[in-house]
Amino acid sequence: MHLSSSRTHIVWDRDIPPVLRVSPGQELTVEVADASGGQLTPDSTADDVIAMDFANVNPVSGPIAVEGAEPGDILVVDILDIDVDAWGWTANIPNFGLLADEFPDAHLRISAIANGTVELLPGLSFPCVPMVGTIGVAPPEAGQASVLVPTRWGGNMDIRHIGGGAKLMLPVGVTGALLSLGDTHAAMGDGEVCGTGIETGSTVTMRVDLIKGRELKFPIVETDARAARAGNAVAATGIGPDLMQATKDAASGLVDEIVRRTGLAPIDAYLLASVAADLKISEVVDAPNWVVSMHIERDLLV
Repeated sequence: MHLSSSRTHIVWDRDIPPVLRVSPGQELTVEVADASGGQLTPDSTADDVIAMDFANVNPVSGPIAVEGAEPGDILVVDILDIDVDAWGWTANIPNFGLLADEFPDAHLRISAIANGTVELLPGLSFPCVPMVGTIGVAPPEAGQASVLVPTRWGGNMDIRHIGGGAKLMLPVGVTGALLSLGDTHAAMGDGEVCGTGIETGSTVTMRVDLIKGRELKFPIVETDARAARAGNAVAATGIGPDLMQATKDAASGLVDEIVRRTGLAPIDAYLLASVAADLKISEVVDAPNWVVSMHIERDLLV
């Protein structure tokens, strides 16, 4: 079974009719458009980022109806492989991203993807670790919901471990589940701090199955992809009583450290942190302050 990237939608809505029907245990391939929906190309510039129609970003392929899926079941999606395109984009979008106040201007980098690596800037490469940023099922509530906002039904979760070999379990909210996916990345850091990873189109090979009659409150991921980044690291921290402010402080501190060690422009250091560094909640038990850390492989800073 195959689903083309021409069969997409840009909102979650239980009333969107399925474009494909599959049986439990069936394998299928799904073409996924990049998050700009084709609005950006390898020749694009920062001006094209500003000109994008943001009402049409993050298209998802689907919906896919799974026979026998009913509310109260679990949909199991095994991601078998993700074959990404030969290029991707990473942008700083004005008024978007964790450090939007620090980086107000549009910025765009086009990456080459080849031989298992991503080249964000000339001479700056790191492993290609494909993942699915947006994957979910239709919510049971009537009406349209933003495709950009994650919920208990999945959606734009941006969990970098949802890659090849991962198993994703989603609660089923409507008959048929109505699975959709999009927003694939060739690489992304935990947190996706600038708001974009290495955004790229792809073909996702997956298998769907059901666990009948078992409730699930929120999605669960099983993966072995966490080992993809396990080298020596440098970590900046943010510490304080406000977890979001500590997160911003950790990200800002890492950007400063990248600039200090590499000489990159701050905006490019910010993009690098978004696609190759990982945010972690390191400690939330020693009140009143919490600790957030942001880690990047040391080899990228030489």
